[in-house]
Amino acid sequence: MVSKSSQIVITGIGATTPLGNSFDAIGDALQAGRSGIDWCDIGTFSRQQQHVVAQVQSVNLTMENAVVSPSWRIDKSSRLEQFAIVPAAHALADAGIQPSSCTFEQKNRIGFIAGIGAEQLKDWERDFLDGGHDVFHAKRQPSLVHRAAQILDIHGPAATVAAACASSGYAIALGKTWLETGLIDACVVGGCDVLSPTALAAFHNLRALSRRDDNPEKASRPFDQDRDGFVMGEGGVFFVLERSDSALSRQSKIYGVLAGVGMSSDATHMVTPCSDPVQASRAITEALADARLSPADVDYINAHAASTPVGDAAEAGAIRDAFGAAAMKIPTSSTKSMSGHLISGAAAFEALACLVAIQRNIIPPTINLDTPDEDCLLRHVPHHSISLPVRVTASNSFGFGGSNLCLILKEAA
Repeated sequence: MVSKSSQIVITGIGATTPLGNSFDAIGDALQAGRSGIDWCDIGTFSRQQQHVVAQVQSVNLTMENAVVSPSWRIDKSSRLEQFAIVPAAHALADAGIQPSSCTFEQKNRIGFIAGIGAEQLKDWERDFLDGGHDVFHAKRQPSLVHRAAQILDIHGPAATVAAACASSGYAIALGKTWLETGLIDACVVGGCDVLSPTALAAFHNLRALSRRDDNPEKASRPFDQDRDGFVMGEGGVFFVLERSDSALSRQSKIYGVLAGVGMSSDATHMVTPCSDPVQASRAITEALADARLSPADVDYINAHAASTPVGDAAEAGAIRDAFGAAAMKIPTSSTKSMSGHLISGAAAFEALACLVAIQRNIIPPTINLDTPDEDCLLRHVPHHSISLPVRVTASNSFGFGGSNLCLILKEAA
């Protein structure tokens, strides 16, 4: 075990998202209340050819010191692989870690944990749409997280975590545990997802997606009384986690402290959350306890709220239950109103949004929140960001099927 005085800190960030491909670009979009949602022709298998989605417009590997294996070709890789490898490479470079300059032992002490759901199915779908037959005769190849680790030249423990919409949050939580136990010295953590014709058709059939057909930027409207479903997004966000003593010895920039993690489960339905908020609330209270903080210490709550009628109301109830009287005092917003729902990558994106709030002392808004639902009573931040001191944030992720998670991120001392 490592020293209890050493905190787990974030020293590197990499992102490929519908709101931009850098911490600053995403921060600008969130602060401006800018939507990344538009129409897109998804193609074969989708219920309708035109879907409202949040799509990544470009994937850019160019960044000083961002290094991948020379044998890896971005133009020959799947979109899912690009969304994992590119932001992970950027995160390592941002943290000042160059595996090519590390010793063999140092490379063995860098872990990699990726939140990715249904990875194989997405590979098979892409191959089938390209005329291949992998779905019938699957190739024997390593999982994406192991391929990515090899391409990035890091050789510590690597794992994939699948916990639906909380996948990347669970990856972050597991990375914290690996570091606290001394298993590794640094860990690349996060998650990614892609827009899938099959997934869009499935969620459409489940009536989980918004069916608005007017202005796509208005489709995602968390907590609003006229919300009718979520908007699918895609992209990847990865961080480098380290112990604070190691980061300080390297004189690394520290974006924030991963102070607390809370998790629970309440398997009720494939997509409908449990009507009883007790387990979702417990994830929040356990995260606060892990961080040794009280509800009154939190300056901003980034809600999971995806814009579903049942889910948003259930989460609002869980927040009120966990935070008590403080719930009506803490500014709360859902950045999914701008980014869409990145599914496996959602928790990591929203952790990034919390770091933006801390760095800029702003509260990102919930855009499209014209008429707050009475069942979603909270201190909302509609339409426009507001300037407030932000030292401590709570980020909720409640995955399909009952995977509940809360991350507490706070300002570095």
